[in-house]
Amino acid sequence: MTLVIRPAVSADAALVADLVRELAAYESLDHEAVATPADFAAALFGPAPRVFCDIAEWDGAPAGLALWFYNFSTFVGRHGIYLEDLFVRPEMRGHGIGKALLARLARRCVEEGLGRLDWQVLDWNEPSIRFYEAQGAEIKRAWLPARVSGDALAALAASA
Repeated sequence: MTLVIRPAVSADAALVADLVRELAAYESLDHEAVATPADFAAALFGPAPRVFCDIAEWDGAPAGLALWFYNFSTFVGRHGIYLEDLFVRPEMRGHGIGKALLARLARRCVEEGLGRLDWQVLDWNEPSIRFYEAQGAEIKRAWLPARVSGDALAALAASA
């Protein structure tokens, strides 16, 4: 049994879309997953990508992904990585794939002198919370995510 983690390539756009839809289904957020393979192709492989993706393969079969981008911490004064999605297909879990994807990003942070690796986890997702804590993550329960999208985003933009 072998694990390979590699950067996504343009031919992976449909795979990335599929894995993101599988993650959305797991999180009961299917209705929010509207991105298409073309959206991922443009975002990941366009002329100036601002988001990146690593693909995990177990014995040559697609097993999961880590989709991430660089952020910046004013408190630390350095860039970091924000992990948007970490997903391993349920039938592929238990082989250390999620840990390997996370460790690869941690190594990138260390090698590039980045300040930290951030992500969010749903408060009901106890298996993931336990997994992340086992990797040394501190769950920041005092911080609440905020988002403006859709009509509210358009209205806020119009108020400028």
